[in-house]
Amino acid sequence: MSLAVKEKNHVRLVFLGAAGVGKTALIHRFLLDTFEPKHRRTVEELHSREYEVSGATIKVEILDTSGSYSFPAMRKLSIQNSDAFALVYAVDDTESFESIKSLREEILEVKEDKFPPIVVVANKAEANRERQVLTEDALSLVELDWNNRFLEASAKENENVVEVFKELLQQANLPSRLSPALRRRRETFPKENALRPPMNKTNSCTVC
Repeated sequence: MSLAVKEKNHVRLVFLGAAGVGKTALIHRFLLDTFEPKHRRTVEELHSREYEVSGATIKVEILDTSGSYSFPAMRKLSIQNSDAFALVYAVDDTESFESIKSLREEILEVKEDKFPPIVVVANKAEANRERQVLTEDALSLVELDWNNRFLEASAKENENVVEVFKELLQQANLPSRLSPALRRRRETFPKENALRPPMNKTNSCTVC
């Protein structure tokens, strides 16, 4: 049987970026619909979820990496073993924007691919008064020069968080039938989360 027609049933997404840009916050907002304002240093954390879609089980792994550059070997291994990449910076931190440029170069080098599946995420969009990175500058670089996808998001305000993960999954070439699983992703959560309030409109996935 040809391997070309075999559907992918496992994918790993990795979040990369400088410390404090909100990588963990984005992941927790998506998986748990929670937001912790206090920054806690992450070394590396792997989240795994399985979704039942049309009779098939799809496993999605989300790797949350350290923003510290003291773990280059660990970061390289994370890149090697991942299928799609979220490069996260904070709109109120110019240095974090500069860091995603070097991270992209590292991805290209490690994956030996000129067009790896990358989504650049401008987090902390709610901090518009403190903005240091203009949307038009980032958009021009990412979508015109790099030919990658660009999204502004806010883990704090729950804006565009689901869209970030939708785009990553699409770029990872999962079958399109995975999308309805995003609507039901909370069914896989532990029972203690059942008493949480219903999702608001911004956290729904009606267009998946």
